[in-house]
Amino acid sequence: MPRLLHVKTRQFKEFIGHTVPPYAILSHTWGPNELTFKDVQGLAISDTFPNDSKIDGCCARAHQDGYEYVWIDTICIDKSSSAELSEAINSMFDWYYNSGVCYAYLSDVDPGEDPLDPRSSFHTSRWFTRGWTLQELLAPDAVLFFDSGWNYIGRAHDFKLMELVAHITKIPARVLQSDQFRLGRFRHQSIAEKMSWACRREVTRQEDEAYSLLGLFQINMPLLYGEGDRAFQRLQNELIRVSDDETIFAWGFRSTTYSYSTRRPSGSLLASSLRDFEVPDVAGFSTGVSPRHWPYSCDRRPTTTEHTTGPVESPSVYLRESLLGRKSRKSTLRSL
Repeated sequence: MPRLLHVKTRQFKEFIGHTVPPYAILSHTWGPNELTFKDVQGLAISDTFPNDSKIDGCCARAHQDGYEYVWIDTICIDKSSSAELSEAINSMFDWYYNSGVCYAYLSDVDPGEDPLDPRSSFHTSRWFTRGWTLQELLAPDAVLFFDSGWNYIGRAHDFKLMELVAHITKIPARVLQSDQFRLGRFRHQSIAEKMSWACRREVTRQEDEAYSLLGLFQINMPLLYGEGDRAFQRLQNELIRVSDDETIFAWGFRSTTYSYSTRRPSGSLLASSLRDFEVPDVAGFSTGVSPRHWPYSCDRRPTTTEHTTGPVESPSVYLRESLLGRKSRKSTLRSL
């Protein structure tokens, strides 16, 4: 059940179905001593949040902008409930997508800095390096940046700042543009390109490498913390199940060879981590490549190397020419 925080009373309120009122949402990077749902649940109405100017600042700004409610992941999710946590993570993208405004709080950017100044700490903010903040940048209709003192920096979709954010994140500016069809902004981007946006970002728990991308790909998965890198394998298998976009196999472009001693002994054609999708240029990849261009099937190693114990060519090498050769084609090839 959706839970929001009232900006004045500092009390939680739960809403049913489509009765959720307009709300502001906070995007931030977590620190070591974040308040939790249990911490806030017991506060009196007159209390401010102890040692947390981040939450107080969010409530104050939301009130200034005319919002009665805010949604903040650290306190609006009861993480002691595995069922609630799983539901929240699977619907996280929707929370940001449906928000009236998103406040991106950059705690490591000093007050008064000009983000367009190359020396500004805005360029190196931790916010741009975290896995979860990718969807928090892309999903909302309006993303407003604030420095550590809650001073307004600018709107992510303003032209100059948008160009800067595009440069920092390696996400095309056209994808960052705000419009009523914002899901369509990246619906036509290939799986490989979306993966490349996330490949340099970091997460605290390995499983979140996959879970933080669920909303971006519009899929749902049960959460199994403790499964390690298998979470990313499950994500890829689910993408293969629901999509015919074969750029999911376009990984490993940083190296043309790999050894089975350093890869999965199963010889899987799936990438072992997001890092495998770090490639020089994926922006022009089409969203499909015919399987007839592959010298292998998806459930076995390449037949030419079945009995080979030495290095073998990365599966992505076979796709490189096919993908790059289709950069200029506008139509999407369908699986045969």
